[in-house]
Amino acid sequence: MAVKHVAKKGCTMLVNQLLSMKSSSGKPGIEAQTILTIRPDATLGEAVKMLAEQRIGAVVVSDDGRKPQGILSERDVVRQLGKHGPEVLSTPIAEVMTREVQTCAMSDDALAILERMTQGRFRHMPVVDGDGNMLGVVSIGDAVSGRLKELAAEKEALTGMIMGA
Repeated sequence: MAVKHVAKKGCTMLVNQLLSMKSSSGKPGIEAQTILTIRPDATLGEAVKMLAEQRIGAVVVSDDGRKPQGILSERDVVRQLGKHGPEVLSTPIAEVMTREVQTCAMSDDALAILERMTQGRFRHMPVVDGDGNMLGVVSIGDAVSGRLKELAAEKEALTGMIMGA
């Protein structure tokens, strides 16, 4: 399993702020026990059920629920169904998951994360500590939302400066 870590500075909002916004909204996120994972020996059908019931776009694959071994997204499921038909639903996730998991740290720049997701064409990224244990998962939606809030705050500050407030 190859785990790539992203780090880039420049933007003021950090990944820990994205997770804070996420946890205050009631979404799974910053508390480790709320990170949804699935074992690699579970079937694709079990993963599809989890994705649908939880209304999520991807699930982290992990034996222990702490270290990511892979990730399975809706896109992965659709590709497998298109290629192999419905019988693929009995296949273990380990055979179809994306093994090269992109991760980030709490202190990473949120804009860099957004850029990485856009360039890599993926939408979910586990947040890990120095030992590779998951602290949360950020989505491209979280990163976009954070960036929009940041831009709104910048606009408000500039408007205040122009208006003399």
